[in-house]
Amino acid sequence: MSHTHWKLLPEAEKPLAIKGVDPLVARLLYNRGITSSAEADSFLKADERLSIDPFLLPDMHAAVNRVFKALFSGEKIAIYGDFDADGITATALLVQGLTALGGDVVPYIPHRQYEGYGLKVAALEKLRNQGVTLVITVDTGITAFTECEKAHKMGIDILITDHHVPLEKLPAAKIIVDPKRTDSQCPFIDFAGVGVAFKLLQAMLAGSTKEELVKSSLELVTLGTITDMSPLVSENRHWVRTGLKLLSKTTRTGLLELMSCANIDKSKLSTETISYQIGPRLNSAGRLDDAGTSYQLLVTQDRNQARMLAMNLEEKNKERQRIVAETYDRARRQILEDGADRYILMAADADYPAGVMGLVAGKLTEEFYRPVILFKIGTDTCRGSARSIQEFDLMEALKSCHHLLTRYGGHARAAGFNIHTRDLPQMQERMKREAEEKLKGLDLRPHIDIDVEVPLSAFSKGVYEEIRQLEPYGMSNPAPVFLSRKVEVVEQKLVGNQNDHIKLKLKHDNVTWDTMGFRLGNYIGDLGRHIDIVYSVEVDNFNGKGQLRLNLLDFARSY
Repeated sequence: MSHTHWKLLPEAEKPLAIKGVDPLVARLLYNRGITSSAEADSFLKADERLSIDPFLLPDMHAAVNRVFKALFSGEKIAIYGDFDADGITATALLVQGLTALGGDVVPYIPHRQYEGYGLKVAALEKLRNQGVTLVITVDTGITAFTECEKAHKMGIDILITDHHVPLEKLPAAKIIVDPKRTDSQCPFIDFAGVGVAFKLLQAMLAGSTKEELVKSSLELVTLGTITDMSPLVSENRHWVRTGLKLLSKTTRTGLLELMSCANIDKSKLSTETISYQIGPRLNSAGRLDDAGTSYQLLVTQDRNQARMLAMNLEEKNKERQRIVAETYDRARRQILEDGADRYILMAADADYPAGVMGLVAGKLTEEFYRPVILFKIGTDTCRGSARSIQEFDLMEALKSCHHLLTRYGGHARAAGFNIHTRDLPQMQERMKREAEEKLKGLDLRPHIDIDVEVPLSAFSKGVYEEIRQLEPYGMSNPAPVFLSRKVEVVEQKLVGNQNDHIKLKLKHDNVTWDTMGFRLGNYIGDLGRHIDIVYSVEVDNFNGKGQLRLNLLDFARSY
């Protein structure tokens, strides 16, 4: 039996034939919803044809007019961001962009521990005392009802740019640019917060020739879009394909020092490098302390300051890893004591570090394949951080108990909320009922979508290079996954510091492949002489080999 649920994607009734495209690549394109030569060409080239008119976003004309009014009249503008990598990159993008257009612009990123997420009245009062009359939010603001009303009374205009899902009503802000508004005309809605911020800058630069400003901004868009796990399709795909090339030649001082500290070769940057190496370091400051460290790293031009900031983030990232491991162990024990076979898993503690709760919930969701909610218990209020699986929409579930929540927001798979401690038991019971209703009777194992069943002889260096045209891989455009049956196991051994990986040599149709099964070490006893394998194909750059190998995702004995 396989360790995950395998889903072989259906073939087209009529095979997709695209001139100049290998039939295997055509099949992969079909699995990604591409059914014509024109669509295939724009997807593979990921060029400007994927661009979307920024004025299709709601309130964009009003947003541009209001910002230009502020620029021309010399108003002081604040860019109010979030403390994660998406919010930090979006803040840096608009501060640098509007400053380049002659604006008097200041950044404001709240402190996670002392201020918490989103717009805060105290922060707005502080900005008003500094002379700010226009606050532009990035990656936040769509649920800031009270704060927008208070800002109006202070004489501050709020221009919200956000990408989170609005609630049934909108805040009383001056202008709200959010592609997920129900009245949005934008054909693509899944921008990251930094993407929405860039659309505002793009609209303001319409018809201008500030090419260097756009290029510099796309470096930040790429970092935020990948780190926030936004779908790498439509314009996101164009931005990230372009941005990765720009980042491989970046002159941004802070990023150069960060990559140096982390031993990252900028010429080999990929979505994985940003997801697992650069993104966590940028996020570490906001998770443990003050996100201003990461913001300063992105904007500084002083090499000595950049080096100090990069070293600081390196240390914070190590500390973050330690805290995540400790919190994960504590939460996992609670879940196992309560029973990990429940439809939704919950754990609560007064000492959970708020900055890593989402990371820990995500790791637990991945391990148990259940929605997970962690609660930080306070005397009067609790903070919740939730992560979910494909089959359970967190935002829909939270809406069912919105009357109990003092604040909530997020996406289908990731959300956060605040609640009075006295209401927590009632909310937990409601979430249990919601999860049972949605998940009862389902096969709750992680599932793998398989693009196509092929023999191992289907791959060659040339075919692999054609497949790579689908890059960059990420959300909604994962690396292609293949199935091959009755593959012979020639060699097998455990590798890794804790013997948690399997290294295999597999043979099929007289073709032999080196294979790595990461985190599959516990299943080595399930191997037989012949196995069915689910895998992706990748380049092994260890020790400069540069050879193709199989990345084993799952296997089952052949019968």
